[in-house]
Amino acid sequence: MVQIEQHVWGMTPEGEAIIRYTLRNDSGAEVQLTNYGAAIVSVKMPDREGRMADVVLGYKHPEGYFFDGAASGKSVGRCANRIGGAAFTLGGKRYALTANDGANHLHGGRAGFHAKLWTTAALSDSAVAFTLRSPDGDEGYPANLDARVTYSLDGRTLRIAYEVRADSDTLCCLTNHSYFNLSGGREKIYRHRLRLSSSAYLPVGDDCLPLSRDRTAGTRFDFAESRPIGGDYDNSFDVDGFDGRLRAFAELRCDATGISLAARTDRPAFQLYTGAFLSGAYAPGDGVCLETQYPPNAVNTPFGPVPLLRGGETARSVTEYAFGTF
Repeated sequence: MVQIEQHVWGMTPEGEAIIRYTLRNDSGAEVQLTNYGAAIVSVKMPDREGRMADVVLGYKHPEGYFFDGAASGKSVGRCANRIGGAAFTLGGKRYALTANDGANHLHGGRAGFHAKLWTTAALSDSAVAFTLRSPDGDEGYPANLDARVTYSLDGRTLRIAYEVRADSDTLCCLTNHSYFNLSGGREKIYRHRLRLSSSAYLPVGDDCLPLSRDRTAGTRFDFAESRPIGGDYDNSFDVDGFDGRLRAFAELRCDATGISLAARTDRPAFQLYTGAFLSGAYAPGDGVCLETQYPPNAVNTPFGPVPLLRGGETARSVTEYAFGTF
């Protein structure tokens, strides 16, 4: 049984209400969400001793989310990750996007989905759903698009379901940008042990755009066996066996607390990011992202598949983060 509470957490500069939702259940799990950026604010799970630990980075006050370059816990879109040259061609037409990462476009632009106040569409016994209308030309993208993100809590599993629909062809790939730290902030994530179901990754240049698709075996990107993260990463990895169905792709463990995280997705790729660019309230290594997505800049490279959303079609995707102890 999940209990859901809601209250006004603050106001946007425009005077709109920012709502915080708290989901709790009998398994000891607690998740806090907000309609600003359709974000995860906190995830509290019991450690091996039964003590509660907040295992994602977040802010105590809503103002922390207004100018948050880290997009902590937020739903990012229209298109997660980078698009080189802040432009792409679709249907023979060239589209110029907002350049917000040097010459490139990152996570939907300066005023992407992470920086918008979403509408709370539904509250059920175990879920909260947020919706957003993105108009034609939003940050340069074509088509009017409707997005829906639903968070549900089943035991100690947090499920994120995405649903998008556009009135003409466009690019779209939403993801969640939570930074996990299973120690509850007691240590950096470099000591966390990670195992990945991925035999290929995308090396990147200085601009963080992919250069090739390489095998992970025998490299520092090889996490076929569980081992400490040990250093910084900001790379896209293929999900082995991708076929559009839900597949396990990562397992994260913290020896200090005995908390584990098993991640599943129906997406073809995920970004492993250890927060090298974190600043302000948080520092590099304070959290690690497992962002389910399509390969970055796939529309301009041979490293696809491309996150193409056909007009009139509804696309759905699911990511699950299952917590446990060992």
